[in-house]
Amino acid sequence: MQHLDAENVFELTRQGFAFYEEQFGTPYPFEKYDQLFVPEFNAGAMENAGAVTFLESYVFRSRVPDATVERRAVTILHELAHMWFGDLVTMRWWNDLWLNESFAEFMSTLAAADATEFKQSWTTFASMEKAWAYRQDQLPTTHPIVAEIRDLEDVQVNFDGITYAKGASVLKQLVAWVGKDQFMAGVREYFGKHAWGNTELKDLLSELEAASGRDLKEWSELWLETAGVNTLRPVIETDDDGAITSFAVLQTAVAEYPTLRPHRLAIGCYDIGDDGKLHRTHRVELDIDGERTDVAELVGRKRPDLLLLNDDDLAYAKIRLDEKSWHTAVRRLRDISESLPRTLVWASAWDATRDGEIPARNYVELVLQNIGSESDSSVVQVLLRQLATTLAFYVAPADREAMTAAAADSIWELAAAAAPGSDSQLQFMKSFAGHAVSDAHLDTLAGLLSGDRALEGLHIDADLRWELLTGLVAGGRMSEAEIAAELDRDATATGQLAAAMARAALPPRPPRQPHGKPS
Repeated sequence: MQHLDAENVFELTRQGFAFYEEQFGTPYPFEKYDQLFVPEFNAGAMENAGAVTFLESYVFRSRVPDATVERRAVTILHELAHMWFGDLVTMRWWNDLWLNESFAEFMSTLAAADATEFKQSWTTFASMEKAWAYRQDQLPTTHPIVAEIRDLEDVQVNFDGITYAKGASVLKQLVAWVGKDQFMAGVREYFGKHAWGNTELKDLLSELEAASGRDLKEWSELWLETAGVNTLRPVIETDDDGAITSFAVLQTAVAEYPTLRPHRLAIGCYDIGDDGKLHRTHRVELDIDGERTDVAELVGRKRPDLLLLNDDDLAYAKIRLDEKSWHTAVRRLRDISESLPRTLVWASAWDATRDGEIPARNYVELVLQNIGSESDSSVVQVLLRQLATTLAFYVAPADREAMTAAAADSIWELAAAAAPGSDSQLQFMKSFAGHAVSDAHLDTLAGLLSGDRALEGLHIDADLRWELLTGLVAGGRMSEAEIAAELDRDATATGQLAAAMARAALPPRPPRQPHGKPS
C-alpha cells in the first residue's frame, strides 16, 4: 500500500467520470466503483460492473518510465469506459467483441487527451496501439475485425491487436468519416435506447447513420469484414519553379487481402521555419478511394520540404514518403516541431524497414541519431523496443554482434548525456543493460550495481538492480549464486519473477561429455 500513488488514481477516475457522463449523456449506471490491484492477475484489467480488477504491477514500487504511468492511466480510463460500453449495454454475442474493446480503447485515449494531463495520448496511440495493429494485421493469423465466433475457444484467440488496436484505429477513422459531433450524438442515442440491453453492430451503426447522414453499410463491409492493411504513397510532379503540377495518392493492398478501402485523411505540408524547425504550413483533408485519388487542392502550391500523408493520424494505413520528403525527414526528423507528425514519420520508417524497403542498418542509425531529442516517453520506449527487434532479427547475421556492440556504445552515451534524473536517462539505462555485450559494457553494469560508478540523477532501485544483474548474468559475469543473493535481498513476488528472468538469461551450459566409448 505504501507504494500506491492513490491520489493520481483517484484524480484520473474523477476526470474519467466527468468526461464520460458528458460525452455519453448517461450518468454512471452503478451504485459504487471499486478499483482493486490483484496479485498474479493474468490480464491487464477486467471491467466487472462496479469493481474493476487491475494487475498488481500497476502499483509502482520502483521508478518506471512516464510511458508506463500513462499506460496505467489509459487502462484506468479503458475499464471505466466499459461501465457504459460493455456493462450498461452488452454485446449480444462474441462476434461483436471488437465493439466492446475497440470502443473502450478509443474512448480511453480520447478521454486521456481531452480531460487529463496526458495531452499527447494520440501520439502514444500512434506509436503503440497502431504499431501493434499493423504488426498483427500482417501476420498469417490476421482476421477481420468482426470475426466469426463459433465457440468460446474462438473467443480466446480474438483478444488481440486486431480486436483492440485495429478496431480502435478504425473507430478513429469512423469518427473522421462521420464527424466527431455526429459520432457522439449517435452514441448518446445508442445508450438512450439500449441501456440494460444487448446489442449488435447494426444497432450502433444505425444511430451513427441517423446522426451523420452517411450510409455506413459499404463502409462497414470494407473495414470490418475484411482483413489486411493498405499502403498509401504520394505521387508528385513539379515544374521548374518547384510548384506542384500534379499530386495523387496511390493505394495498394497485398494479394492475400486485396481490398481497397475509403479513407478520410489529411495531408500536411511542412516547411523549415526561421527557428530551424519543421512546422505545418498547410493542411488538406479529403476522402480518398480506389487505386488513385488526385488531389487538386495542392496543385499550384510550392512543393514543401516535407509532405506527410495521414497527417493527424486519422486513417488506418501504412504510409510512405516521397523521395524529397524522406531525405528531409532523415536529416531533420528531430526538427519536426510537433510530436504526432514526428511519430508518423518514425512509423513510416519502421514499416518500410519491416517491409525490406529500407536497410535495417539505416533504421538503426536513424534511431540512434535522433532518439536523444525525442520528448515523448512512449515514443522513446517504442523506438528502443523496435531498435532491439531490428538488431536481433533484421540486421544481417554477420553484422549483428558488431552492430549490437556499437548500438550499446551509443545508448550509453545517450544515457550519460541525458538530463540527470530524466525519463530518457532511465529508459536509455534500461536499454543499455539489455544490449551490453563487451567487457567495457559489463564493467559499467558491474560498477553501477556495486555503487562504484554512478550517473548523476540515476537512482539504482530494486527493479533497476535486477535489470543490471540480468545483463551481467547474460554476459557471463554473474551466476546462480548472485541471483540467489539478490533474491534474498528482494524476497518479494516481484523479486521472484525477476530472479526467474535472470536465470533464463544464464548462458547455456556446455553439453556433458559421455563416459566411456560409444556403443
